Amino acid sequence: MEIILTQDIVKLGYKGDILTVRPGYARNYLIPNGLATIATESNKKVNAENLRQASHKLAKIKTDAEELAAKLNGMVLRYAAKTASSGRIFGSVTTLQIAQMLKDTGIDIDRRKIAVQSDIKELGTYEVTADLHREVKAKFNIEVVAEEA
Repeated sequence: MEIILTQDIVKLGYKGDILTVRPGYARNYLIPNGLATIATESNKKVNAENLRQASHKLAKIKTDAEELAAKLNGMVLRYAAKTASSGRIFGSVTTLQIAQMLKDTGIDIDRRKIAVQSDIKELGTYEVTADLHREVKAKFNIEVVAEEA
């Protein structure tokens, strides 16, 4: 029996795939649980159109991420922190603070998409990576300086 998956199913296929499975598996499990529909000609046409539209949306998301990466690459953000006499800062610079600094410059990125290679606990320059898309990453620097009294 030919079916169209409506959700990703481990070891079977991904959403939108047209598969041939045993009729009992389709009728008793996949279709009643909303995991698949019968692959009629009209359902195949609807599925093809949905896949075509999704590809356009994914392409736009990727181009937006590439434009944002072009802005971010090579950017240097300055962060003023309270420091001890040894050059260490009180606390550390977190991804939440980095996301807020980016927001202040007009770039809105979720803090969970920001990664720092090492903890920022001293004065200096640190490289930060922003994961903007599955295939697009941007690298920029954070310069931690002593706060003026």
